[in-house]
Amino acid sequence: MVTSPAVDSHAHVFNKKFSFATDAHYIPDENQQGSPTEFMDVLHAHGFSHGLLTGALPYGFDNSCMLDAIKNSNGHFKGIALVSPNVTEKELTALNDAGVVGMRINLMFYGNKELLEPGAERMLAMIKEMGWFLQIHCEKDNLVDAEDLLRKAGVRMMIDHFCRPDIPAGVNNPGFQKLLEFGREGNTVVKLSGPFRSSNQAYPYLDVDPFVAAVVDSFTIDNCVWGSDWPFVLMDRRVDYGPPLTCLERWLPDPKDQRKVLWDNPSKFFGFKA
Repeated sequence: MVTSPAVDSHAHVFNKKFSFATDAHYIPDENQQGSPTEFMDVLHAHGFSHGLLTGALPYGFDNSCMLDAIKNSNGHFKGIALVSPNVTEKELTALNDAGVVGMRINLMFYGNKELLEPGAERMLAMIKEMGWFLQIHCEKDNLVDAEDLLRKAGVRMMIDHFCRPDIPAGVNNPGFQKLLEFGREGNTVVKLSGPFRSSNQAYPYLDVDPFVAAVVDSFTIDNCVWGSDWPFVLMDRRVDYGPPLTCLERWLPDPKDQRKVLWDNPSKFFGFKA
């Protein structure tokens, strides 16, 4: 059982009073949507106190649903926004003041498009100045393809789902090795989240263990956080909150390391207060 305070550092929330974008990349099934209240109930049921919300693609660049959840969380939620390259400094400041601590790009769905659009260089410079994270959703060799652009931006990065590695290709796959390289350099945070998104096995997802061990070794425990990926959108099989959480005890058997990943690190990175 997790002991509060603890942070789930990766989740999405949905609310029917906010409309999905007309050009949404996907619309989650009804049973893969969850409200902020439902998420808070799930957190409390598993011993968590706080959550880092990631803007959901179905809303596009409209972060209203996430911001509403943060506003009504009494300090228990913060967010990672989806941001247009045309964003103004005033708009970024408003997001920052509302509890946003970073922005997300999706190399897996869009390749380098978001890093190359007009205005992207200026946008990245602004978030670097603000001290935000650039949270990156990627898989396989995406980081190799984006490396030059990311290094040029010089923004502190946070990698979702330990880069969704190509399990059959092994830990020596170029994309995964690039992740480890960024980890050794010390300016990137990695999420030990979503093992079910990479694994070719059912729970307990044992085939991801060598990848997680390599990540912890390269990033060190001080640059790792844990996230559930609730409410598990775009999954073709049932995923519940509890089983993936038990993987953390296998990956990090020392309770002190678990405490760092669940509270010490995310409270420092994201500004949560007990």
